[in-house]
Amino acid sequence: MLTIFYDGHCPLCAAEMKTLQSLDTQNKLRLENIHDENFQHNYPYIDPIEADRLLHGQLDNGQIIKGLDVTCLAWKLVEKHKWMQALRWPFIRFFADIGYRFFARYRHQISSFVTGKARCASCQKDQCDL
Repeated sequence: MLTIFYDGHCPLCAAEMKTLQSLDTQNKLRLENIHDENFQHNYPYIDPIEADRLLHGQLDNGQIIKGLDVTCLAWKLVEKHKWMQALRWPFIRFFADIGYRFFARYRHQISSFVTGKARCASCQKDQCDL
């Protein structure tokens, strides 16, 4: 089981989580929106500000993983996008992580460019359909 702590206000992030959820036929993922009302109560050891800056995940053994490690593992668990595992190869990992940190920092602007929405309006009102 992988718990993913994601930004539910980001249309791109919410869309990816919705896709992952639809592919998770074996219930290997737990998706937690860092903006949910009870998030800090349920996960006091996860700093929502840090999790907003960089995707966080938690393995069954309690280990916290971040960034592309979370994304690549999630897609591996739902048995899709096997090519993504190449992003964890030592030489590629370095550059992929730089690219991911750039994406994470500017994801709302990127989302605005791609979807026309910088923030997910329905998710901001706690009505996200995940």
